[in-house]
Parts: sequence; C-alpha cells; structure tokens
Amino acid sequence: MVFEPMTLAAIALSALFGLFVGAVPGLTATMATALLVPVTFFMPPIPAIATMVTATAMAIFSGDIPGCLLRIPGTPASAAYTDEAYAMTRKGQAETALGAGLVFSAVGGLFGTAVLILAAPALAEVALNFSSFEYFWLVLLGLTCAVFITSDRPLKGLVTLSLGLLVACVGLGNPAGFPRFTFGNAEMTGGIGMIPMMIGMFAISEVIRYLVDTSPPPQLVVEKVGNVLAGQWALAKKYPKQILRGSVLGTAVGALPGAGADIAAWMSYAMSKKFSREPEKFGTGHVEGIVESGSANNSALAGAWIPALVFGIPGDSITAIVIGVLYMKNMNPGPTLFTTNPQNIYAVFLLFILANLIMVPLGLLCIKAARHVLRVPRNILMPIILLFCIVGTFAINNSTFDVAVMLAAGVIAYLLEANRFPIAPAILGVVLGGMLEENFITSMIKSDGNPAAFLARPLAAGLAVVTLVVWFLPVVMRLWRRR
Repeated sequence: MVFEPMTLAAIALSALFGLFVGAVPGLTATMATALLVPVTFFMPPIPAIATMVTATAMAIFSGDIPGCLLRIPGTPASAAYTDEAYAMTRKGQAETALGAGLVFSAVGGLFGTAVLILAAPALAEVALNFSSFEYFWLVLLGLTCAVFITSDRPLKGLVTLSLGLLVACVGLGNPAGFPRFTFGNAEMTGGIGMIPMMIGMFAISEVIRYLVDTSPPPQLVVEKVGNVLAGQWALAKKYPKQILRGSVLGTAVGALPGAGADIAAWMSYAMSKKFSREPEKFGTGHVEGIVESGSANNSALAGAWIPALVFGIPGDSITAIVIGVLYMKNMNPGPTLFTTNPQNIYAVFLLFILANLIMVPLGLLCIKAARHVLRVPRNILMPIILLFCIVGTFAINNSTFDVAVMLAAGVIAYLLEANRFPIAPAILGVVLGGMLEENFITSMIKSDGNPAAFLARPLAAGLAVVTLVVWFLPVVMRLWRRR
C-alpha cells in the first residue's frame, strides 16, 4: 500500500511542498496541512494520509532554515532556538546549526514513530473497554489540557475554547436533532464545516497578517551553506542524553491534547538549559539546545497521532485537521480502527518511518536551495495561497457558503491572535464539542439521569480524579503560595 506509485508520488510532491512552506517565514506546518486538505479529497486513503504525514514532518524541519539564516522562524516549532541558531550563523557555524536541526529532527521523528507503533495498539486494546462514561471524562480532560498547556493565559484559552464549543453546537448534528443557532439559514443546518474553518484560521489569517505587515524584507546573513553533515556524528556521541531526553519529552508533550511541536520545542529548550553543564553558553550560539529541541519538535508530531488514532482526540492543530481527513476517508479514528482496518494503521506507521528517512536527503537539497526559496516575493506568494484556499474550500462541497465560512474564520483568527488569544483551544473545541455532548447525553440516558453513574466505573472514576486535579491544582497552589 505504501510503495504503490500513487503513494510514492504523493510522498515526493508533499515533501517538496512541506519543505517550501516551512522554509518561507510566516507559512506554518499547520497551514501546509490545511492547504493540502482539498487535494486529499480526490485521493484514496493511504496517499491522502501520506501527503499529511510527509508535508508536516518536512515543514517542521525546514522552519529551522529561515530561523538560522534570517533570524525569523519558518514555523512556531522553530522559534524556541532561533536566536541560538542565528548566533551560530553569525559565528560562521551555519552548517553545524542547520545540520543539527536536520539530523536530530529525523532521529526524534523516528523515536516518536517507534513510540507510536508500540503505544497506539496497546492503548487501543484498553480503549475497547471504554464506555460513554470514560469517553466523557477523557474528552473533558483533553479540553482542559488544551487550555492549560497551550496558553500562558488560561483565561484567554478558555475564551477561545468556549468559542470553539459554540461553533460545534451549530446545526442539526446534536443528539436531539434540533436546529440550533441556524437563524433560519438552510446552509447552517449542516453545521459549520470544520475543514473550511481550519483553512481560514491557519491560512487566511496569515494572508491578512502579511497585508498589514509594513516591515522591510529580511536580509540573508550567508550567501552559501557548505557541508551540513560534517561533525554531526561527533555531536550525537557528545549529546546522547540530550537527544533521548528531547525525543521522550517531545513524544510525551505531543500526546497531550492541544500541545504540539512548538510547545514541545520550548519545553525541551528550557530543560536543556536547566540540565546543561554549560548553561552560560546558551544564547551565544551553543548547539546543545538545538540538538535537544530539534529532536523534540519532530518526535511531538508522531506523539500527537497517538490520541488522534486511538481516541479521536487531536494532539495538536495538525492532527485536528487530519481527523477531518480520516473521517472523509471512512477511517474513523478510535479503537475499532485497529481491529477493522489494521492494514491502514500499519501503512500509517510505515509512512512515518519513510517520511523521517527521506527528510535527510531532501532536507540537504532544501538547505542548498535555501537562498532561492527565501527570496520568493511574498506579494506573489500570498495571492496564490489565497486563490488555493478559495478554490480548495469550494471544491470540498461545491458551496460558496463554505468559502464565506473560511473567510470569516480567517478574519476572526487574525483578530484573536492580534490580541494574543491562542487559536488551538478553539480548534479542539470544534473537534471535540460534538463528542463531549454525545457521550454526556448517552451516559445520562444509560444511567436514567443519575449523575453518580459518571463515577461508578473504576476507569471513569480515575479519569474524573485526574480531570478534577488538573482543574483545581493551580487554584490550590496559588492559595498555598499566598499563605
């Protein structure tokens, strides 16, 4: 399935697309995924998933290139160590910085894939015993984590989460089959389309941000990059603990709902500095932080697929989009996916391995071509992206209403981000809102309206305790500090 010509062609083309999008400052890996959704509409399941997996893995790595050469991170996942990489470039060590980003991104990605292969089927076995009571608490825990992890301002995260949950309420798709918030509009009865909304929030908002940006274009520090693989084996022997620590932390953070590669990279960089024998060198062009964070952000990608495949709960905004594609391809995420279509799951595992292996040769080519990629005029690129967004969104359902949803979502996302409201909780609210309501109503019908039934099963009670601890621990800690 993976080595069929169509799948291999999809991998090759999406790899080049991902490298390009990641290397252009301001175009994120999530945006690359959102732009590919309309293309996957016309593909069989495995090539469709191949485009998603490959493009995101490549984009997360290639975001390091403009960070290193221009001091502008290509994706948020590269922002954690941009200053470090740029300081190395100013010292004449651009090859070492870029090589570390490339090699250890691939290593971290393969580690995350190994954990995905081992953990996902085991978790799926456990999840087969889940009832609506366990799923209710699990979804609630996922929504809670999204607020507390993705935002240093939890209240703002809660606002955008509530906005996402409100959008999930629109239409007839609720347990009662009652039209809610439709305002008499026939188009609204089907609900707000998740894919048009995501394309708007991640692609259109970037186009608007470019329109209002008046800063001059950045200048390249180096014109040519030499052999980036030189000395990487020596770094691997010097920093084995850092590589392992970054990969483990990245996978764990990726598996938390709403976290993603950018939070994994920041946490990993902070941990690297804290446990380093040479913390005073951080910020002056020290490769240790790049080694650890580079392995963390790519391992987080595979980690995010664990809850997405097993429970249908996205680990980050990328897997939130992917879940929409899985539903389109009748690969509904959940434990039954492992029993009814196991061959598709093994194909996904193979795709992750292949994407991380081809990252090294294609990444080398991208680094060599970096100066040409970074000089693509944005005033040409942005209208093309806008055109792709409009045509792609229309193609999904042949609906101008979807195009209007996409444009409105783009404006709202731009205004939210301009006021420092995180977008990820809103996306999780849309994806998980329906699941939360459905499991709550089902549980209440089963228990004949008795709320105590939510704590009657041992597993449900355990998840309830964890959720309540996440809710109330920050409040208790704050009161404790005041005392």
